[in-house]
Amino acid sequence: VQLQASGGGLVQAGGSLRLSCAASGRIFGFNPMGWYRQAPGKQRELVAGITGRGSTNYADSVKGRFTFSRDNAKNTIYLQMNSLKPEDTAVYYCNYNNPYYDYWGQGTQVTVSS
Repeated sequence: VQLQASGGGLVQAGGSLRLSCAASGRIFGFNPMGWYRQAPGKQRELVAGITGRGSTNYADSVKGRFTFSRDNAKNTIYLQMNSLKPEDTAVYYCNYNNPYYDYWGQGTQVTVSS
């Protein structure tokens, strides 16, 4: 399994970005996928994701601003990020989880200037 993330960049506070993560290899639509982020000096945290049962979860800090979506036909997940804040600045990683292993993308930098 390989995950290729894209869409990060530099944006002003209040702006928007859309992240994409294309998965290749042995991918099953019923396995969880999600977006995590890691800011300097902080632990990696879940931003948004979809469970194996199809439920979408969001971190409290992004609810109402970020939207997670998944296109199983394309094996791709997306993260639409609106009303971005400086505290959203981090490296964003996509994740694919099967019962045996966690797969991670290479990370994409999101920087929000004030």
